[in-house]
Amino acid sequence: MQSGRAVAHVAAEMGISRTTAWRWWQRFREHGPAGLVDRSSVAHSHPHRTTSCVEARVRIMRHLTRRGPASIADRLGMHASTVGRVLRRHRAPLLRELDPVTGAVIRATRRSAQRYEHDHPGSLIHVDVKKLGRIPDGGGWRVHGRSEKVRGRGIGYDYVHTVIDDHSRVAYAEIHDDEKGTTAAEVLERAIAFYEALGVRVERVISDNALAYRRSAAFRNVINEHGITHKFINPHCPWTNGKVERLNRTLATEWAYAHAFTSNADRAAALPAWLDYYNLDRRHLGIGGKTPIDRINNGRGQYI
Repeated sequence: MQSGRAVAHVAAEMGISRTTAWRWWQRFREHGPAGLVDRSSVAHSHPHRTTSCVEARVRIMRHLTRRGPASIADRLGMHASTVGRVLRRHRAPLLRELDPVTGAVIRATRRSAQRYEHDHPGSLIHVDVKKLGRIPDGGGWRVHGRSEKVRGRGIGYDYVHTVIDDHSRVAYAEIHDDEKGTTAAEVLERAIAFYEALGVRVERVISDNALAYRRSAAFRNVINEHGITHKFINPHCPWTNGKVERLNRTLATEWAYAHAFTSNADRAAALPAWLDYYNLDRRHLGIGGKTPIDRINNGRGQYI
């Protein structure tokens, strides 16, 4: 406005289309700086949206016939794409997840019907093991690319035993050569001491059904000595232990595979610093953008 230059020239310099530039220019002329505030692109109304009565007919037809969108659309005189949108909107299970005779769900879904969070630190901790391939000396394929010069096959795996508090998300982890019950028991013993140093008493532990947790006498002894209740997830339902599964994914992304390490020892040495960052500085959207340590005694816990 002040230079008097053509809007098309300014649009070319800013890397936007002429239409967009003219739209913003017109808004500024009509409303001033207030016209430059972002506006929602959501329609004010949806006059052509499928009515609730028709959606109910679609869901009833799916329940009675156990057929796909195309078949239901033919019976109800609708478009198959419309039927598909209705079924997705109401989270109808896929046909391959249903018994063809009874219509009962026979395959577990990854979508948990109910999320949970315990109301205080220590009420429940999640435990698991993350398996990582070891890095050969000099670096693996992430350093040298995939070639015959990289001899990483057959050097074994690292087993990262991970623990996380359900309420605060404060995490603990150790790297070991195996995932045996005695190793898992030792990790749990040290994890309990770690949380006790923060003023947190562990009351319950939840794990999957691995032999190290279900059949290990050493692991059971640690549980009994500390008066802890041990819970197991339902078979083939890893999302029940979802908080530690998500920790494993974050750990792999932000630590194990975040850098091209030149040796296995270098990667292992970087784990304690990453755990400190995770517990003290990394904000967690699952707890309202707070850091995990903020939830230990309302941020008054002493981290070691």
